[in-house]
Amino acid sequence: MTQPEHTLITDILTLLPMTGTREQPGAAIQNAALLVEGGVIAWVGHADALPPEAQGAAIIRLPGHLALPGLVNTHHHLYQTLTRCLATDSGLFDWLKTLYPIWMRLTPEGAYLSAAVGLAELALSGCTTTSDHLYLYPNGVDLGDTIRAAGEVGLRFHAARGSMSRGESQGGLPPDAAVENEAHILRDSERLVRQYHDPSRHAMTRIALAPCSPFSVTADLMRDSALLARDLGVMLHTHLAETADEDAYCLRAVGLRPLDYAESLGWTGPDVWFAHGVHFSAADAVRLGGCGCGVAHCPSSNMRLASGIAPIRELLSAGVKVGLGVDGSASNDGSHLLAEARQALLVSRLRPAGGHLKAWEALWLATRGGAAVLNRDDIGALAVGMSADLIALDLNRLEYAGATHDPVAAAVLCAPRGVEFSMVNGRVVVQQGQLTTLDLPPLLERHRAESLRMIRGG
Repeated sequence: MTQPEHTLITDILTLLPMTGTREQPGAAIQNAALLVEGGVIAWVGHADALPPEAQGAAIIRLPGHLALPGLVNTHHHLYQTLTRCLATDSGLFDWLKTLYPIWMRLTPEGAYLSAAVGLAELALSGCTTTSDHLYLYPNGVDLGDTIRAAGEVGLRFHAARGSMSRGESQGGLPPDAAVENEAHILRDSERLVRQYHDPSRHAMTRIALAPCSPFSVTADLMRDSALLARDLGVMLHTHLAETADEDAYCLRAVGLRPLDYAESLGWTGPDVWFAHGVHFSAADAVRLGGCGCGVAHCPSSNMRLASGIAPIRELLSAGVKVGLGVDGSASNDGSHLLAEARQALLVSRLRPAGGHLKAWEALWLATRGGAAVLNRDDIGALAVGMSADLIALDLNRLEYAGATHDPVAAAVLCAPRGVEFSMVNGRVVVQQGQLTTLDLPPLLERHRAESLRMIRGG
């Protein structure tokens, strides 16, 4: 589809630019409009004070809507859309042991289908930029299978080349059949960066290197991946401090707690972000803030697997970059990022220490916070020069009845269904609550058949 040179989005009831700080909300604009040129925001302001450049632009009207920057998802495992609602009463380690054999049936077709379905679900929930952590490569699966899906759905994509190299025979958790040779992992990581990574501003595709976890990779692979990533200029990602079991494993295996272990291998700095961080201590938070690391907060997954509640207020107070992640679709059983913002706000109120999140802060984590975690200065806010990634909620819908006096609180606290409108890089991805880029019914039929094949062992 050819994009118009200029697009004017106008008649917006309330536009929340997210240009303030986490502590001090930026002013909302009533009766707002926004001009897009070439995938970038060229003007933002009142609909009754349009600039001359708006003349002749293609027009999209959003009366009665709240407009926000597109949401940013900082941690996911898209392939897991194929294996939802399994091991429903298990903690992380038992859950993984149950699912590893099923995941070993993944194929390139399955990798593509799972990513397309998960990305579609994310788009409909308000996500415009997502990371994905793929760490299993059986049967010819390639990270490019998921990158193709992201291009078709139309989301910005941070594809993390995950890896596992320590199998059961070496004291790791995954079966030996699920791990890869470390030399191959490093060669393939470099290939993918050179083939797909775009370091430029407004990039649609970036690559990160992402050894899976302390209990599934060796110290050598962690150290070598960090060296390679810094040589290539890409980010580093892994799971860390997710469960008490992981703490115990690290102490038993290497005599160090997870963050100490990661730091000993060169895994701290502004180019590193960790998933979960449920069991970071107060001292850990101070160190993380000092070195510039980011944390992907995944509240639904952490509750589903009984991992605990991450100390988000303590991390934020220590200056840690924090974003939201829906995490794996088999440990969350969903990919709804706006719902994750709501969950983050609610679960924060169960921690007596540190103080709870406010509605504004939950949206900030889902936008500006996520952008900071992924080291992006071009997304997460609606301002001139930023990427034209925005979403809109129809406040006339049933779920917002009685809440329109406070659109910010309504966006977070009211039970979310999905967004009415989404634009990514100036391209409309969701219109009137429907995905515009893929035909979902046949995709879902193929996905359903692949899911049943994997789960039943066919």
